[in-house]
Amino acid sequence: MRKVILSFIILLAAGINAQVLGPGDGVRIVFYNISEKISGDYYIQLDEKLQLPYIGLVDTRERDFKDINDEITFKYDSLYRDPELTIQPLMRINILGEVREPGFYYLTGIEKLSGLLAMAGGETSDADVDDIYIIRGDQELEIEADELFADGGTVGDIGLKSGDRIFVPREWWVGARNAAVIISGVAVLVTIVSLFVR
Repeated sequence: MRKVILSFIILLAAGINAQVLGPGDGVRIVFYNISEKISGDYYIQLDEKLQLPYIGLVDTRERDFKDINDEITFKYDSLYRDPELTIQPLMRINILGEVREPGFYYLTGIEKLSGLLAMAGGETSDADVDDIYIIRGDQELEIEADELFADGGTVGDIGLKSGDRIFVPREWWVGARNAAVIISGVAVLVTIVSLFVR
């Protein structure tokens, strides 16, 4: 029997196979030679099980993506004759800060940093995209964003993990500008009050 064709794109190089998926994460499965409409995104439930068409439940508890991928591949290979498919992990990431639509997004790891910001509606005019941070638990890791933008690097290249928060900070001068506006406003108010007090 011919081996199932798996296209990991650059996931192997990025080390995503070692990714541990948990509740809220998922997998994206795309079949290329199966006429049935079963390609799609499937999500891990609170009981750490993944429900997939025709093959049923896949237990993801304490397993990395490679093991999950191998089981899914084996089960579909047993069900269909020589299926051609790709399986990608879907990591749930929270994008925060100076983006137009902050919130939770699903990433495969092959997205470029510019694409990641585009998913969140793009950065605001006050964003400092050179100093983007990953917040992982109590750790704050700075991303070399300017290099990623220049090289076209992916979020997999920065070792993004499921549950990470990506924070796009505000330019430092925005706070200074706002403070200057407030100080100017107070100065004008003091001037007006002093005119009436005389």
